[in-house]
Amino acid sequence: MSNRSARSAAAAARSVKDLRLGETGTICCLQDPEMALKLLEMGCIPGTQVRLNSRAPLGCPITLVLGDDDYTLSLRVSEAATILLKA
Repeated sequence: MSNRSARSAAAAARSVKDLRLGETGTICCLQDPEMALKLLEMGCIPGTQVRLNSRAPLGCPITLVLGDDDYTLSLRVSEAATILLKA
């Protein structure tokens, strides 16, 4: 894969921050290695389904429902941007 196609694939990757209210997605991978451990400990494990539950009036933070357990997680939008979704 060339640099140009790798960059366009990365640009086309969708993150949790791109979800609309009530929309679901499945976690593909975690983009930021420094934040990955924190997110994994909070339940953001690849293969887990997430649903955008709410967004604060000014846009940050957001709340996600993880998996079928109705586990609700609140994240900053900058953190949500590092969680990539399967296409």
